[in-house]
Amino acid sequence: MIYNDIRRKTKRINIGNVAIGDTSPIAIQSMTNTDTHDKSATLCQILSLQREGCDIVRITVPDLEAVATIPFLKENGVAIPIVADIHFDYKIALACAEAGVDKIRINPGNIGSDDRVHAVVKACRTAGIPIRIGVNSGSLEKEILAKHGSPTPEALAESALYHASLLEKYDFDDIVISIKASNPYNMILANRILAKKCDYPLHLGVTEAGGKEMGSIKSAVGIGALLCDGIGDTVRVSLTDRPEEEIGAAKRIFGAIGISGQCGMDIVSCPTCGRTKIDLISLVSQFEKRAREENILDKPLKVAIMGCVVNGPGEAREADIGIAGGKGEAVLIKKGVIIEKIPEGDVVERLIKEIKNL
Repeated sequence: MIYNDIRRKTKRINIGNVAIGDTSPIAIQSMTNTDTHDKSATLCQILSLQREGCDIVRITVPDLEAVATIPFLKENGVAIPIVADIHFDYKIALACAEAGVDKIRINPGNIGSDDRVHAVVKACRTAGIPIRIGVNSGSLEKEILAKHGSPTPEALAESALYHASLLEKYDFDDIVISIKASNPYNMILANRILAKKCDYPLHLGVTEAGGKEMGSIKSAVGIGALLCDGIGDTVRVSLTDRPEEEIGAAKRIFGAIGISGQCGMDIVSCPTCGRTKIDLISLVSQFEKRAREENILDKPLKVAIMGCVVNGPGEAREADIGIAGGKGEAVLIKKGVIIEKIPEGDVVERLIKEIKNL
């Protein structure tokens, strides 16, 4: 799929050295779970996220003291944009803008009077930084909740547009919007509604999705469905796990969809049946483990690991490299050409070797 052919047209927003929206690559985000006051721990985690392929990182800034961590991070090797997550206290937003943060995440409606919103807008305009509006099912305004009766998709979209209007009132449109819900279906519908009513870049995510397994599944449903609609400019897979796991999960979602240039390795394997004469389940598990150890999962390759001669050769021929199993052996297929037969016990290491040479 050539994603930009179906992609929703949006404004282009610059977040430090990363652009989102328009035809920019979809950026992968995560958020630190360290105490932001602990500068060294926060730095260590962000550097780890950078190595995993994180494009944008968000940190919570709960008070003015934590603002000092922002310049520390930038002075000590953090090359990706930093987003300050702020709630209620507009003075923290002003201090973050002055400290050199790359984006502020705030809900304009929960920081108080118009003059406070105006002050934040003025500070962000002066510093040249965008504002991300974040709406979720637990943050809806009382009036909107009363109108819709519950956090419906329509209520979530209305809340997001309301918050955007508070910034637009002061001619500020350097805005990114996120609508998140713990129910992927509601998140999908809310973003579809929003996508039709504005041209701001959208940040996708299923909030409070759960642990690694269930959270990845929920996120794949919510984020994946919208990306297949052409909706979405930056994503975060929220997991109750190490933040680094969020990066890998996002890449796997991109890979499943086939978003060009961002998907890493696409591993195609069959579910096995009575025709399978090799231990395919074990082979795929071993291959994924070895590929991770060799740090080659980021390679933008299609790898087919197929169990028999019915669908195997066809799938493998469409891949960059692959195998099709026989009885105790497999044929190695590279760029559509059968190269040779390999004993079953040598399949994984041979595939790893060939991939490293591609």
